[in-house]
Amino acid sequence: MSFFPKKAMILAAGLGQRMRPLTLTVPKPMIEVAGRSMIDRALDHLESAGIGEVVVNTAYLADILEAHLEKRSHPSIIFSREDEPLETGGGVKNALPLLGDKPFFVINGDVICMNGDVPYLEQMADAWSDELDVLLLLHPVKDAFGYEGKGDFDLDENSNLIRKPTGSHAYVFTGIQILHPRTFDTVNERVFSLNRIYAAAMSQIPARMKGIVHTGEWLHIGDPETKIRADQYLRA
Repeated sequence: MSFFPKKAMILAAGLGQRMRPLTLTVPKPMIEVAGRSMIDRALDHLESAGIGEVVVNTAYLADILEAHLEKRSHPSIIFSREDEPLETGGGVKNALPLLGDKPFFVINGDVICMNGDVPYLEQMADAWSDELDVLLLLHPVKDAFGYEGKGDFDLDENSNLIRKPTGSHAYVFTGIQILHPRTFDTVNERVFSLNRIYAAAMSQIPARMKGIVHTGEWLHIGDPETKIRADQYLRA
């Protein structure tokens, strides 16, 4: 592996409306599944990979989430508090001064991703190249626990992403990616989705965005009922 990101960001500012009433008192990333919060599970993987510094964006119930994470000694956590909803892209762009000028991991704070034969962060670093601005970790829709959507992307033989305007796709985006900070240079807006970054990277010739397929298990915790099923699944 020629490059391994030294920093990471966890997206944890959302309202978690579909998880109510659980999220009336705690932010969604703090919800425990099988005895461990989703955000701590992500931080555990980052710590095991040797990531020393992690930026966490906060907004909804920020004081509660920050107090919870301040109990951890590793990795070192820096908070990027948002006074208004910035969406995913705006949240990352707002935190760029804390992330430096090298590629970094970005992880959604409300998913559970488990390692396969190779730890997924190592798998992603192995697939990264200087020609990329975005690398997404994908999971087969047919094996995605708790996911009932139509998927997000297909892949060609060169790991290029294909997104059709209608119909289903073979893979769902896990919420885990590597981003290069330069991909935000042309975005002047403060509030925007990461989908804008993806569209720009995919439109380049050759495309500056690729995907790789996760080899472990991935759990989508979208509502309280799925949370209960995930508890039972992970404890079994």
